[in-house]
Amino acid sequence: MNANISSRINLMRIVLISGIVFVHVPYDPATSPYAGIYGGFDWLRVFLGDSLFRVGVPCLSAISGYLLFRKGLDGFDYRKTLATKARTVLLPFLCWNVTFLAVVFIAQSKGVGTGYLPDVVHADARQWLSLAFALEGMPINLPLYFLRDLLLCIVLSPVLGWLIKRYPMQTLGVLMAYAVLPFPTWIFLKKSILFGFGAGIYLSLHRIDIRRMDRFAWQISAVFLIAAVLLSLLLYPFGPNFPVWLDMLRNLIALSGIVGSWAISALLVKTQAGMFLGRGSGLSFWIFCTHFPLLVLLWMIWNRMGFGYYPAFYSTAPFFTIAVLALSYALARAWFPGVTGFLTGSRTGLDRDLGARAGAVRSAPSLKQRT
Repeated sequence: MNANISSRINLMRIVLISGIVFVHVPYDPATSPYAGIYGGFDWLRVFLGDSLFRVGVPCLSAISGYLLFRKGLDGFDYRKTLATKARTVLLPFLCWNVTFLAVVFIAQSKGVGTGYLPDVVHADARQWLSLAFALEGMPINLPLYFLRDLLLCIVLSPVLGWLIKRYPMQTLGVLMAYAVLPFPTWIFLKKSILFGFGAGIYLSLHRIDIRRMDRFAWQISAVFLIAAVLLSLLLYPFGPNFPVWLDMLRNLIALSGIVGSWAISALLVKTQAGMFLGRGSGLSFWIFCTHFPLLVLLWMIWNRMGFGYYPAFYSTAPFFTIAVLALSYALARAWFPGVTGFLTGSRTGLDRDLGARAGAVRSAPSLKQRT
């Protein structure tokens, strides 16, 4: 673990989470990208939402698995890990999700926002528990299912670590089959999270040099992007109900994004924008937890205003959301640092240290040769 890897991990987080914002841009059946109303623009939406940025979930889970076992299996303290992740993952999940659930209940009880989100007012106790804690289905703040499944991976981490240490290829093969083939999800909401987490554990426990393929970064990035384009060309005429073979192919390309995204980070980290974005993880977590409620609010306002040209909404809402959340994070961090640290799982404290380490990356001679 060095300054370059730290910067690239944080760079990947902000880029992938910004991409996830595009995945969650709302639409209704009439404006579905598979309705084909807007031609090439709809294909672009399929490319971004159902192909390219679907890599975000397995990549982010791979980062989590890699960081969790960076001290090796012998240095892994399960009890301490559970206590730490309760603060950095569980509490933020509960705060953001339960708060949004309360806001939705108040809004729907006043007749605002009905039809945009699950009916909270008339939900029974079992539905409330699921919406609040994602026990049986998606949480009310939809993207937070990732944190829920990540917590499951952390609970299973000693077993996964032991298996991957002793039977790496067999274990990863089983996890890949579970993620790609049409098996039921069982206790997970998104199967690719488990494989990504396991892949990260493998890289960490077996001390794989994750910069080994950086000299092929251009080639790997090109192959991955071409695969994403070809996948979108297949998805567009078949969607939204994909045949089994195509859904399996989509899952497989999403998993390959772990390698593709890491190669792209080797190229981006050399740029000024990449260096800037690699300075901390608080902003990316803030955007991840807050973008869905803001997107839903913008969608409600858009429909209320009566504009009918959906491409205008899709072209502006994600960028507006990211800009507003970046500003709100900066203000919250300046005015309420303690609360902001709590809501981001104590991630704001990393920004200064990682910023200094990212500065060291810029002056490291080896980077000019490797990245």
